[in-house]
Amino acid sequence: MSLPESFLSKIKNLLGEDYDNFLESYNKSPLQGLRLNRIKVSPDEWEGLSVVKMDKIPWIDNGYYFDAGIFAATRHPYYYAGLYYIQEPSAQTPANVLQVKPGDRVLDLCAAPGGKSTELAAKLDGQGVLVSNDISATRAKALLKNLGVFGIKNALITSETPRNLSNVFKGYFNKILVDAPCSGEGMFRKEPAIIKNWEQYGTGYYNDLQKDILPNAVNMLAEDGYLLYSTCTFSPDENEGTIDYILTMFPELEVVSINEGYEGFDNGHPEWVGSEREEIKGAVRIWPHRMEGEGHFLCLLHKKMSSFPQYFDTHVKNIKLTKEEEAFLKSWGLKDDELTRLELHGDKLYLIPEGLPDVSGLRILRNGLYIGDRKKGRFEPSQPFAMSRTKAESKYFLDLDVEDDRVIKYLKCETIEVTKDELVKNGLDKAEKGEFILIGVNGFPLGFGKLSGTTVKNKYFAGWRMM
Repeated sequence: MSLPESFLSKIKNLLGEDYDNFLESYNKSPLQGLRLNRIKVSPDEWEGLSVVKMDKIPWIDNGYYFDAGIFAATRHPYYYAGLYYIQEPSAQTPANVLQVKPGDRVLDLCAAPGGKSTELAAKLDGQGVLVSNDISATRAKALLKNLGVFGIKNALITSETPRNLSNVFKGYFNKILVDAPCSGEGMFRKEPAIIKNWEQYGTGYYNDLQKDILPNAVNMLAEDGYLLYSTCTFSPDENEGTIDYILTMFPELEVVSINEGYEGFDNGHPEWVGSEREEIKGAVRIWPHRMEGEGHFLCLLHKKMSSFPQYFDTHVKNIKLTKEEEAFLKSWGLKDDELTRLELHGDKLYLIPEGLPDVSGLRILRNGLYIGDRKKGRFEPSQPFAMSRTKAESKYFLDLDVEDDRVIKYLKCETIEVTKDELVKNGLDKAEKGEFILIGVNGFPLGFGKLSGTTVKNKYFAGWRMM
């Protein structure tokens, strides 16, 4: 491929004798990757589902390479069931490195389209809170869908500036991911169109953005919290240079070494930006000629102290449920403590994440799990609510095999038929006419339907339908 001469000259100066190997890697095709939804399926379970043979990504515990010519990943029912996310192998590294645990308060500051947010949320396993933000409301729409498909219950999705967020969340998060906007040099092989953008803006434009974003992120980091900074560029100014800048600005930060995860990782190079901070060597660089992935940079920062308060109380504007609504929600697996964290916005009912402070005034796209809508005399559950359920939590569950033609018909929003034997086998013979049932594939939910005799009226969200 044709690469800008100024870019090649810079890389040659950085890599020296390793430059020819770097250049040779651009004659290879970029690799496709997928990352399992650890909420729904483990690697052992996935390999038992026998889709096709896939090789593991060595440094990602739930990541796989796949051949798009053999496995049409985005056309498979398991994709619609939220079992995996299509993500370039190196791009899976940041959310993997940030050691999120259930109960953490997590921020993904530059989150769209949601590849890293879905993994961070899956690591929370429904406990704690994820604030997933992107300043572009258009791009953030992808967050809504991807977190919804993954069945995430505890995410606040916002479209705000870092400054506005920091006014609300000072010292709140103990884990933050800043996958910063960058010049994208590491993605030239995968997305050659980025080269034109690089030629137009260069690296200085993005370096200024990074230096504006990061201080606000640090202000939102709690004492003893961790911030993972990442880019998909090779540019030292945007990588080591930005880290040197933020360490100077915030002496309470220190670099945590992360370069022992895989033999192909390169360390950070403070000397490339004239820095004497040896700790920057604890950062990680991923090069396409050393590892089976595109170019990335990662640096993990630890905050030793903080002058900001931490929040623990949940701010919820409680509503009174009707007896019918409460019975319906309990029959679909909502617990008593979850019923105390429900808010109504218009006619839409949401489950608010535990420990979320007052976020009024922020531009919110979704305030927790969208459960459904109050209609005249009835309650209509949502598609995200369907995806958040398990088979065990479901009042009625119609389980179809992945090879069953009705799975594709359902995903195309068509009406499907069931036999009387299937009704009995799935316990649906007890359902009343017009009751909601959850349609699933091999035990994994796809969406709702309404049962009438042996006919299932399709309630799959039309905006997600298989085309």
